[in-house]
Amino acid sequence: MQTARFVSGSTRRHIIIMTGTQTLSLLAIFLVDFIDMLFLSMLGEVELAAAIGYSGTILFFTTSICIGLSIASGALVARALGANEPVRAKRFIINSYIASLVCTIPIALAIWLATPALLNMLGATGRAHELASLYLRIIIPSMPLLALAMASNGVLRGVGDARRSLYAMLMGSAVNAILDPILIFGLGLGIAGAALASIAARLTIMLVSLYYVCRVHRLLDRFQPSLFWPDLRPFFSIALPAILTNIATPVGNAYVIASMATFGDSAVAGSSIISRLAPVAFCAVFALSGSVGPIIGQNFGAKRIDRVRQTLWDSLQLVTLYVLIIWLLLAVSRHLIVALFGVSDDAAALILLFCLWLTPSFIFNGASFASNAAFNNLGVAHYATLLNFGKATIGTIPFVYFGSLWYGAAGVMIGQALGAILFGILGSVVVFAHIARLEHQTAAPPQATPPTP
Repeated sequence: MQTARFVSGSTRRHIIIMTGTQTLSLLAIFLVDFIDMLFLSMLGEVELAAAIGYSGTILFFTTSICIGLSIASGALVARALGANEPVRAKRFIINSYIASLVCTIPIALAIWLATPALLNMLGATGRAHELASLYLRIIIPSMPLLALAMASNGVLRGVGDARRSLYAMLMGSAVNAILDPILIFGLGLGIAGAALASIAARLTIMLVSLYYVCRVHRLLDRFQPSLFWPDLRPFFSIALPAILTNIATPVGNAYVIASMATFGDSAVAGSSIISRLAPVAFCAVFALSGSVGPIIGQNFGAKRIDRVRQTLWDSLQLVTLYVLIIWLLLAVSRHLIVALFGVSDDAAALILLFCLWLTPSFIFNGASFASNAAFNNLGVAHYATLLNFGKATIGTIPFVYFGSLWYGAAGVMIGQALGAILFGILGSVVVFAHIARLEHQTAAPPQATPPTP
């Protein structure tokens, strides 16, 4: 029988273990994306890097939807286990899989049909538009595979099996890393080869994760239509706000990439390289939402609000230390990174700016990720939605607009970083205020004083 692992023991230790394994999972994925970019840059076309930047913005949107669905799967499983209801957890899992497929199949079809128009909206033109369209038309149909892969991975984290969650991601990344040079260079497929390698990786992660859920944990129950509809309400009460929360980021990024496009393909290429470099460098920060969510969910289910608060404090302390270390490493190696990709002009200037001055803003990105994980698992997912959309609009558009107006392509990135700082602080204030309210609500009422005779 599955038990709640996170309701006892050191919260910091749980965070380190969960974040460590989740970091390795994400690093495996982000590193392959980084290598994709490196391989494609070796082909000598700046338009290839720009195409990855444009298509990456749209893929970020589809991935964010899948992440939102997986957050609901993991949160419901973690809550059920925290409340010692393993049968209910099994029911949530199969129903979340069906719901994820029902959502992603029509979305994938709509995006596939609208690909050229979406790229036009982002400012892609000429050869960059052609390459980005080719890449997206190949990879978008695999969105349902990604949804199932991420839902299964969310379930594994929800039960506390971060190790097998890591194994599945590593296997998928290994497949991608092996196929990339074969398809890109060996078969001469270029950017199409990179897309096919990514599809193979998604399929691998899905199959391995499902195997662990079904055969190792024996958590996949038989689908019962009569129980599917009642479970949709709790599922989408988390999934919809989580999806809206996650797609806010690519919406903001779409404005950023469109603003960057006005400064030419070199600026877009630099931004695209940074978008691959940052997740590799700060993978532990990106891992926070997936790692602390199950810890918070189980303790919330067990009504241990004190441990929820401690989990958040420990997360913020660890992410600050991590970002400061990475900042030092990037600052020292900034010229080596520019040389590695063989870029110049705006692309080189943007990479140097990011490595030397903008990396500390990831402390506040980490605060946002931790706050969002808490909101999604504490029954107030709409808080995360509002804050993320605020960040994508109020925290992005005016900052990026005036930044680009005053400082050009560099100002776009500076404005984006300033918005992240503002909303990282705001999210932290709101989440700790909400936890204080929960502590007050769950506190035992004082005993009535017996009447004086």
